[in-house]
Amino acid sequence: IGVVLLNHTLPPPHTLSSHTHPTHTHPPRKSKFTMSHMLQPSIILLRDGTDTSQGTPQLVSNIDACLAIVDLIRTTLGPMGMDKLIVNSSKRATISNDGATIVKLLEIEHPAARSLADIARSQDDEIGDGTTTVMILAGEFMRCSKRFVEDGVHPQIIIRAFRQASQLALKRLAELQVNISKDNSSQEDYRAMLVKCAGTALNSKLIGGMFKNFFAEMVVDAVLSLDEDLDIDLVGVKKVHGGAMEESFLVKGVAFKKTFSYAGFEQQPKLIVNPKIILLNIELELKAEKENAEIKIEDPDQYQSIVDAEWKIIYDKLDAIVKSGANVVLSKLAIGDLATQYFADRGIFCAGRVPEGDMRRVAMATGSTLQTTVTNVIPEVLGNCERFEERQVGNERYNLFTGCPQAKTATMILRGGGEQFIAESERSIHDAVMVVRRTVKNHRIVAGGGAIEMELSAYLRNFSRTIKGKEQLIINAYAKALEIIPRQLSENAGFDSIDILNKLRQKHATEGGQWWGVDVNEEGITDTMETHVWEPSMIKRNAISSATDAACLILSIDETVKNPQSDAPSKDDAARARQAMGMAPRFKGQGGR
Repeated sequence: IGVVLLNHTLPPPHTLSSHTHPTHTHPPRKSKFTMSHMLQPSIILLRDGTDTSQGTPQLVSNIDACLAIVDLIRTTLGPMGMDKLIVNSSKRATISNDGATIVKLLEIEHPAARSLADIARSQDDEIGDGTTTVMILAGEFMRCSKRFVEDGVHPQIIIRAFRQASQLALKRLAELQVNISKDNSSQEDYRAMLVKCAGTALNSKLIGGMFKNFFAEMVVDAVLSLDEDLDIDLVGVKKVHGGAMEESFLVKGVAFKKTFSYAGFEQQPKLIVNPKIILLNIELELKAEKENAEIKIEDPDQYQSIVDAEWKIIYDKLDAIVKSGANVVLSKLAIGDLATQYFADRGIFCAGRVPEGDMRRVAMATGSTLQTTVTNVIPEVLGNCERFEERQVGNERYNLFTGCPQAKTATMILRGGGEQFIAESERSIHDAVMVVRRTVKNHRIVAGGGAIEMELSAYLRNFSRTIKGKEQLIINAYAKALEIIPRQLSENAGFDSIDILNKLRQKHATEGGQWWGVDVNEEGITDTMETHVWEPSMIKRNAISSATDAACLILSIDETVKNPQSDAPSKDDAARARQAMGMAPRFKGQGGR
């Protein structure tokens, strides 16, 4: 046992006590405790101001931070979910009920809560829908694990049980999913099934309700018009303010807004059948001289020769384009008034400063190749389509390319009154397109409305009764957490969630009741497979897997270290970095401050 004496001065070894006889002196003995033992310096590993927290309190704090984000977005779930109005620092307002959009605009600072934003972004990129579902599931998994953490259960036991429950749920999901492959049905029936999947994705969106079937059919037609690769970049969405939502339409080809044009544009043709299209990345205009340009000439006729040479260069380019046989000219750079009038006189349509994304879609759709020169233009680099036209849409004019043979593509032009409304409509269309695309690729669906979550919950409850130990309680809690989806759907619709869940538990305990879910229209329960509330099974598979991974990630953190100074490296660190790179130190007057 070591003893450290503080504020105590030991007498010298040769000092005699008051009652010690001087004749019985003993040689001095070396003390066991020396000053080196008492004055050992503490080892400093972190900078000043570093905040460290560990143990159960910091784990519970991380879970509470995640739950705060989940409680914010849980009311947006389902067809009766509410929207959120988010105003950023620049006073720009956004109205949305998409989970990924909301957490992106919130700019979450808490490092643990930021993991929810990551899984929502992953769900949005991979599937396109189910972002709110994955965040609510992750939050509920953390909520049910919080009780075990506070009771002293080791986090690794909880993680191991969660992993086992997730694998069991995914295995059961694979057994329940229904195959809707094109080979098993006619073209009309297959399209009708895809329309139902798109309608389910649009149910919870702002454009659901009376516009659900209208946009669902438009989305399915857009996806089915693509080739086998189903490249989502070939589906364009353009927004035109004004008009009603039902005035939106689908262009089976490429459409983009008319670009800036010079005089002579109105004389160009607005309708061309079987056009030859050339795509350029060069300027077709006379460049102005630089302000500090200097030309030394001895004869005034020499200046005229310089001007004539410049005009000859531009005319040579225009003649080469006309000789190539192209009658539609698109360029990423400017096309001046001279070139515009030149093309108009020869019955050629031209457009300059076309956005890069639209140029890429035109190139992929028409088979044309982007050219950086007009010298020796061969016919193989020209694209073609069945029809080109310029159409008035609201207050805007759009250039439309239809009947593209090389790569199938589609463009949806959305109409709407308010800017916020049409922006949310675009996000909703993107989610529906991703859902239909995933369904076409995967061919497997499950019933929505909380039916699949209730069936997986019942399956895990029955499994938990066959095992013993702490895992039994944890898997049972995991099964209860899956019920948050039908519970939240009921609460968002204003129903009694306890009554709805009791009815669902009773149905899923019987044979053939695996597809019963929440009926938000009749305030009860229904067979959602019969009512065509369908979702791709990949949405549920990815949501359960990602939510479990996020919960296990938070549970595996045993210490949090916050160093506010770590973002800005110190002067010593910068000097050492420069020294390691062989650079001389910077002083004032040599680029330093």
